[in-house]
Amino acid sequence: MEPSNLALFWAAVVAGSILIYVILDGFDLGVGVLFGTTPNEAHRIRMMDTIAPFWDGNETWLVVIGAGLFAAFPVVYAVFLGAFYFPVLLLLFGLIFRGIAFEFRFRSERMRRVWDWGFFLGSTLVAFVQGAAVGAMMRGIPVADGQYAGGSFGWLHPFAILTGIGLVLGYALLGAGWLVLKSEGELRDWAYRRIPWLAAGVLAVLSLAFAVTFDYSILARSNLQARPWGVVFPVVGVLALIGVVIGARRKNDRAPFALTALFFLAAFLSLGVMFWPYMIPYSVTVASASAPDASLRFLFYGAVVVLPVIAAYTIGVYWVFRGKVGKGYG
Repeated sequence: MEPSNLALFWAAVVAGSILIYVILDGFDLGVGVLFGTTPNEAHRIRMMDTIAPFWDGNETWLVVIGAGLFAAFPVVYAVFLGAFYFPVLLLLFGLIFRGIAFEFRFRSERMRRVWDWGFFLGSTLVAFVQGAAVGAMMRGIPVADGQYAGGSFGWLHPFAILTGIGLVLGYALLGAGWLVLKSEGELRDWAYRRIPWLAAGVLAVLSLAFAVTFDYSILARSNLQARPWGVVFPVVGVLALIGVVIGARRKNDRAPFALTALFFLAAFLSLGVMFWPYMIPYSVTVASASAPDASLRFLFYGAVVVLPVIAAYTIGVYWVFRGKVGKGYG
């Protein structure tokens, strides 16, 4: 059964929104992870300054993902929530707590230490559960009669834990690249020193995940063997990480962030090669999960209005606040 053009359109919207979210919210989550690794208050203030105009707008794309799945692919929405009930709760708690901490730390002297920990732990928790969910999906999600057929903690596996740690480090690397891109002076130098270690950490953790806990049956079940050309994407990802380190050593302010974004793009395309045409690996396809075409057509008319507005707002914000932060946006 082949998916309709409308189903393909909505699959592209969801996939594109995921990629945009990972890169945009990834860097501010990464800054939050790095936030907890320095006791220097001046550095922490500058870190907040670099993401202040962007962080809440970046999360708009997470709303687009959730709304798109709920409306266009209700089966995927139902199965995903059933399989990742606890991770989704932890994700929401992390997002809420880091948002509160972001606003309150500037208004509270006595509890600033609490809000600092909240911002760091919330960011780290969000990054970890996202990575763990990706690892669990790579192993496959059991589905029976259109419903999740596993246990509440079926996602909790050593491979998923390692991919969760890998995404925490990956977001931290993206955040360090953002700090280099947007900051000057001591904070820029501080971020530069951490980039090689973070790049090595990402490569080491992901290599360990695949070498120690990766089940060959995952490759056998996926479509990677049928699409050997897809191996080019992991190779590009590794080369991008090497380029990140080279760019950092040459003090090229744009290279670390751009090449880390390329690494995430390569990882995303690698997963696409493995998963397609499944939206829930390896049981629910795009065609079987999509809503009726009448519903998708109705949603399409709203999407052609709303999505360009969101994209224009996002581009506008990044254009207005382009360049180095200097003494802060405030």
